[in-house]
Amino acid sequence: MQRAPQDVCDRPGPGSAIAEPAELRSHDGILETDLSVHDEKLPDGTTRYCYLTSDGKPSPTLRLKPGDQLVIHFKNDLVDLDTATPAIDRALAGAPICTAKKAANPCESGAMTPISTNLHFHGLTVPPVCHQDDVLKTSIQPDDAPFEYRLRIPDDAPPGLYWYHPHLHGFSKTQVLGGASGAIIIEGIERADPSLAGLPERVLVIRDQDLANPDAQPSKSEPVMSKSQLDSDGDVANSGTGFGKPSKDLSVNFVPVPYPNYPPATLSMKPGERQLWRVLNASAITYLNLTLLVGRAPQQIGIVGLDGVPLQFHGSPSPSVQWVNHIGLPPGSRAEFIVEGPPAGASALLVTRAVDTGPAGENDPNRALLTITASADAGEPQAALPAHAEPLPRPVRPWVGDVAPVRVRMLFFSEQPENPNDPNSPTKFFMTIDGETPKPFDPQSDVPDITVKQGEVEDWIIENRSMELHDFHIHQLHFQLLDWSGIAVNEPFLRDTVNVPYYNGRMLKYPSVRLRMDFRDPNIIGTFVYHCHVLEHEDGGMMGRIRVVPANTASSTTPPNQRTKGEL
Repeated sequence: MQRAPQDVCDRPGPGSAIAEPAELRSHDGILETDLSVHDEKLPDGTTRYCYLTSDGKPSPTLRLKPGDQLVIHFKNDLVDLDTATPAIDRALAGAPICTAKKAANPCESGAMTPISTNLHFHGLTVPPVCHQDDVLKTSIQPDDAPFEYRLRIPDDAPPGLYWYHPHLHGFSKTQVLGGASGAIIIEGIERADPSLAGLPERVLVIRDQDLANPDAQPSKSEPVMSKSQLDSDGDVANSGTGFGKPSKDLSVNFVPVPYPNYPPATLSMKPGERQLWRVLNASAITYLNLTLLVGRAPQQIGIVGLDGVPLQFHGSPSPSVQWVNHIGLPPGSRAEFIVEGPPAGASALLVTRAVDTGPAGENDPNRALLTITASADAGEPQAALPAHAEPLPRPVRPWVGDVAPVRVRMLFFSEQPENPNDPNSPTKFFMTIDGETPKPFDPQSDVPDITVKQGEVEDWIIENRSMELHDFHIHQLHFQLLDWSGIAVNEPFLRDTVNVPYYNGRMLKYPSVRLRMDFRDPNIIGTFVYHCHVLEHEDGGMMGRIRVVPANTASSTTPPNQRTKGEL
């Protein structure tokens, strides 16, 4: 029997008032919940994915304290929405595919099919092993019993915003683009900055999705544009103007903001009220550049945390708040910042300004997201920070920026279009150690590209040798951005995701970032991945495998074939 859309992944209409995700909080040191994943195909051919609790709450926000246990009884309720096309034909070109074996162990199957899935706990420093945060082998099928994820939040976990989403190679983009994502909050950010104590807090999850109106003419408020060009995936190519049809629509807490008129979602705040906004870019491919406008004037927002880590944490010399008038969020990134409600009688508009993704990138133009209306009767957000903040304990390790790296590695992003004269022709994606031959990530291999000892600190230089913006992310740890194409930057704080600028074909050297990589936490021992977080690139092979071995391991930290090529 075919399911009606309202049976599973129901969504609000454009222009709706946003509702915050339901919250599930830990009690007595544990948060235990049932969670299932569903999919459906709409009459227009687009697909939706959603996470639901046993009582039907979509994509709940999971709130835990350091030291708590998270237990999720996870059920795969996906159905094959396209039985007419073989699974191998539906995966991105160049991505190695394997298929499910009957009665396979979910911890070992590595199955990659349209109805396989798993969970990744993005940003958390927890062991990369099955039932915790393994994404290399763990694959759960619809006929499997509920799969238990059981992980402990470290006692010294940075307080801030994290998220969960599927990380199944070859199908991550499809499931995340369909809406499979949710927020995780580790409590205690007011302990890093006592001035935050008592602030109301609001969770905003920005997702992308296929265009609801792909054939619509552009809004008359935009300049006249030439006809949109499509890339190899059928997405709109970067216009380089800040205008034109976007590659994907955006939504705010599932309220869609569709092309071409972008009717914003809405919310009310008390005039001048201060709130802490926790904003997650859960997009599969869309970059954000967020600005809060009153009239046409950008407002100051106070950044207090990035990618789950307070600016002033682990001995960082950063100020606890940095006041800016915009914040860039690549796919997968998060920001936590102080906002003030507009004055009485006024309204504000949260917009994302255009992001130049390069000649081979998608189009991420200017567009509105959220209208904020000042109202004395506005309701409060469902959560507020505690009114009293006990300071965090002193860090047990020196600030990573003060630790000399034991080695420097160079890696690079690259792409291989089928037609070298057409950057938008079908493309293979690579992430390669300098000196090696580019090849797509092989999910069936167990050989690490990089091996590191726990306890070490390294510098990684990530070059971009393609004509498209890329978004570097590594699991299990955070890093400090040291320089941008050879120019030192003043960022004494941590990230887990960072843009790497594109190469325009005329530069004298490839753009790059230099990152101070922190492998000191014992929780990261094991094998995990680093990749571009534009998920069609990740699915297409732009990923590598890293193994962190115990500090007392006697063997070399780098396989013999990498000692001169992977180390500088």
